[in-house]
Amino acid sequence: MNTLSYGRAALPDAELVRLFSQMTQVRHLDTSAIAWQRQGILPGYAPMRGQEAAQVGSVAALDMSRDFVFPTYREMGAALAAGVDMGEYMATHKATWNGGMYDARETRVTPIQTVIGGSALHAVGWAHGQRLDAAAAGADEPLDLPVALVYLGDGASSQGDIHEAMNFAGVFETPTVFFVQNNGWAISVPTERQVAGGSVAARGAGYGIASIHVDGNDVEAVVQATRAAVAHARSGAGPAVVEAMTYRRGPHSTSDDPGRYRSLAEERRDGGVDPMDALRDRLLEAGALTAEDVAAIQSEAEAFEERVRADVQAQGPRPGAEMFEYVYQEMPAPLREQAAAWREESDHV
Repeated sequence: MNTLSYGRAALPDAELVRLFSQMTQVRHLDTSAIAWQRQGILPGYAPMRGQEAAQVGSVAALDMSRDFVFPTYREMGAALAAGVDMGEYMATHKATWNGGMYDARETRVTPIQTVIGGSALHAVGWAHGQRLDAAAAGADEPLDLPVALVYLGDGASSQGDIHEAMNFAGVFETPTVFFVQNNGWAISVPTERQVAGGSVAARGAGYGIASIHVDGNDVEAVVQATRAAVAHARSGAGPAVVEAMTYRRGPHSTSDDPGRYRSLAEERRDGGVDPMDALRDRLLEAGALTAEDVAAIQSEAEAFEERVRADVQAQGPRPGAEMFEYVYQEMPAPLREQAAAWREESDHV
């Protein structure tokens, strides 16, 4: 198996403080979004508690001026770290718009993907295009390619789409980083019951893909491991798999009851050290933060959540007729007829 190594040099304290601030915003917004769903503000939401370090740390390894992020429906932390407007991001969870109202070209974060494993195919296709563009331009080796970073979970790794994506990426050496957040659960099924061999990263060997196994609760390790994977892909050496071992500290979604398949005692035992607590304690011990600093960061996160909530609540319903648009470049006659009937019956026009 081609295992990538990564540097263990400590990140500057200022960088870790910035990451902690982002993680605090993510944690508070994630917790609040669950409350919003209970209050009727959102019809549904997929929590990500416990995965803040994996998502914020992986985005920190990218060059967002040229790389591209391909999320699933649980990457709120990655979107925040990439600079996406959170009110526009949450539009999808409010069912206001498909994939979010933010501009994917500007933010370089594709729309939210709810098809399990589907985003991997998109990422590999985009990355393959970058390699073709470099070849057409006569670029010399080693290359300096834009990189696609695609998120998937341990459950998604059992989908056929992931096999197809990894195989294509391996054959054509696309600059793709498959970032696996192994949070221990595929909805209600534990990893050991649905990932043969126990490791998603180990599967990379079958596709000729380099891999890294990392503690997904250690934001510094995540940054370093993802940087190594990105550098590998950027140089033209081919794709890489990063498997970040973490834990889903809550339900799969707001319609899920995790108490049906694990006890609270098991969750506390298996969850390990909370990534937020680990980074906070480290920064306090190093003198990079004071208790007053931590309180200020929390207050800023609370104010940020209030602004996002106001933005979400201000979003009005979209016209129902939009379901017929943005499907075909040229709308076929049957769809035009359906759209006209919709407007007549629903919008009375």
